[in-house]
Amino acid sequence: MPRRNSFLDDLMTLPWWFNLILAAIVYFGLKYYVPTIEFKNPVFKGIGTALPNQAGIFASIFVFTAGISAFHSWRKGELLDRQTSVKSIKDLPWKNFEYLISEAYRRQGYTVQENFGGGADGGVDLVLSKDRNRTLVQCKNWKTSKVGVTTVRELFGVMAAEGASGGIVVCSGHFTNDAIEFAKGKPITLVDGAALSRLIGNVQKSPKIQSSLIRDIQNTETLQPVVKDTACPVCQSPMVLRTAKRGKNAGSSFWGCSKYPQCRGTRPA
Repeated sequence: MPRRNSFLDDLMTLPWWFNLILAAIVYFGLKYYVPTIEFKNPVFKGIGTALPNQAGIFASIFVFTAGISAFHSWRKGELLDRQTSVKSIKDLPWKNFEYLISEAYRRQGYTVQENFGGGADGGVDLVLSKDRNRTLVQCKNWKTSKVGVTTVRELFGVMAAEGASGGIVVCSGHFTNDAIEFAKGKPITLVDGAALSRLIGNVQKSPKIQSSLIRDIQNTETLQPVVKDTACPVCQSPMVLRTAKRGKNAGSSFWGCSKYPQCRGTRPA
């Protein structure tokens, strides 16, 4: 199950300006509103007398978290905007990889809750909220092995336990065929390295990653030439040159979608 963040963790995930508004409310509330309340209980009366003198201290907590929130927001934005390729994404430390994913979905309009605990290979990393739907996200920045069905199956179990409406597994590489088959027909989205590159490029302020996406797909996915001027007729993704392994056209070449098997668009070679 996702780890529950502390109160300060939650404050730091809020927009910095919202923390400043809370700081102002706390300060003026304690400084000027509390003294107008008549407490009959002597304990509460003593607290009410002391609180106005502590208004600055309590407000400073929210000012502090506003500063942390602003710094993290700037840092995540810089992290996303400077990515140039699948390789640059794969080279990120696991926590920066999570920050990258969280910022990408935040720019798509999601409210993102980050898991401040856990580690590089465990638990739900992000919780996305949008239109009253909750989506659990697991991030896997594995540089060598493919993400297998076990990871997808575990996320599906957590989704059921948490009552989440969907799940996303994001990796910088590939998924095994078993993982892809298991996700079919379920509210689970598998985002591989190529799909992640497109996601990042689409939300970058000054797109840098799209220009190298074709080369990355060529180097990391298929080692075959990529159609640069022809998009998939189904999903508009780049296409790669493939060779038919079975059927009446076995041995012949054709252009296939780089997102296969999620997309099966083809064009004649």
